[in-house]
Amino acid sequence: MKYDTNQIEEKDIISKIINDSIGWAATKDKNLLFSCFAEDPELFWFSPDDAGTIHGFKSFAEMTESFFMHDDFKAVGFEVKDLQINLSQSGDVAWYHARLDDFNQRKGQPANWEDVRWTGILEKRNGRWVIVQMHFSDASDKK
Repeated sequence: MKYDTNQIEEKDIISKIINDSIGWAATKDKNLLFSCFAEDPELFWFSPDDAGTIHGFKSFAEMTESFFMHDDFKAVGFEVKDLQINLSQSGDVAWYHARLDDFNQRKGQPANWEDVRWTGILEKRNGRWVIVQMHFSDASDKK
């Protein structure tokens, strides 16, 4: 498929948002994190375990405060691999998939996600891309 310049620019913006949605943790820049997501009750995030599943921006903000902003959480590094971004014909919806390595510590112990499958949907609202849904999972055949 051939992309015009606008599609390439949009994908670059979307890629930055996807990376910022993980990379914010290095500096604990909540404003950067929150700017990546839709601030509404329909925001949805599936984690590899049900305890980490989030529904609604309010729950997302509360989880951020109680987990990521806590002193015993430290981001170590991350890598987004094989990121693929698609745009809708209307140009206001995008979806992506990638593999994620997210290295962290909690209470001095490793709290890593390695080779996690990561998908998501963004919507362009008022001229700004925001994540409206994400899904993280481990492959069932992963060893």
